[in-house]
Amino acid sequence: MSEELRREYEIGAQIGRGRFGTVYRCVSAETGEEFAVKSIEKALLADIIDRECVEREAKIAQHAAAGNPRAVQVQDVYEDEEWLHVVMELCPGPDLFDRISGRGEPLSEAEAAVVMAQLMEAVAVCHQRGVAHRDIKPDNVLFDRVGGLKLADFGSAECFGDGRPMRGLVGTPYYVAPEVVAGRDYDEKVDVWSAGVVLYIMLSGMPPFYGDTAVEIFEKVLRANLRFPTRIFRTVSPAAKDLLRRMLCKDVSRRFSAEQVLGHPWITSGGGLRPAEEEAN
Repeated sequence: MSEELRREYEIGAQIGRGRFGTVYRCVSAETGEEFAVKSIEKALLADIIDRECVEREAKIAQHAAAGNPRAVQVQDVYEDEEWLHVVMELCPGPDLFDRISGRGEPLSEAEAAVVMAQLMEAVAVCHQRGVAHRDIKPDNVLFDRVGGLKLADFGSAECFGDGRPMRGLVGTPYYVAPEVVAGRDYDEKVDVWSAGVVLYIMLSGMPPFYGDTAVEIFEKVLRANLRFPTRIFRTVSPAAKDLLRRMLCKDVSRRFSAEQVLGHPWITSGGGLRPAEEEAN
């Protein structure tokens, strides 16, 4: 582990493990403030592509998080011939996946609307900066000490802009957009699709496109036949279902942008839009 890092931070217990590295709790020697540090030993990377991937992750995370209150902030980056360390904001609470699975029942619309508004705030800023996250899922939605949402893990993120499309099967099967599965060029709206899947799960406790294998899931995603089983969605408002249809829209030209999601009445009302108010809108 880098000597410079050890001089400036006291390294504590392991708190996580990712695709390329291990995450530890750490404390600033100067201020006593707690952080998390993701440490990657370069010798363990399989090839030059892996090395470029982790180096790009650190750079993109810094760019996407700077001044973005809903993204995990990058405090410091240390690199030498053997190690790459990214010191980040510590988010000690359970992630969104644990919050959903630990309840045993779906979130209320008011709870889900708060989470979705904060998530889309994070995504909107990333998109404004030309960064697509490409792996939005409950596991990558963290919460800080006061309960504020923080988007994490930019390991699959990519920069876009100047008309440059993105390509490549990136993401997690349940959450990946159909244009990604189809192998077509795609844009930042893949993040809106993934966030739509997260919203569906928050409101129902299950994914909208389910399969026992990745192949089966991809087949369901490609068909994009969005359904709202009465048994599960009986108490979910028409406004919430309307937003889900606009986020989980196979036609990318008609799919909402992050900013449009933030402007939807279900979001602006905090998930409390009643039928009479829906008619008025």
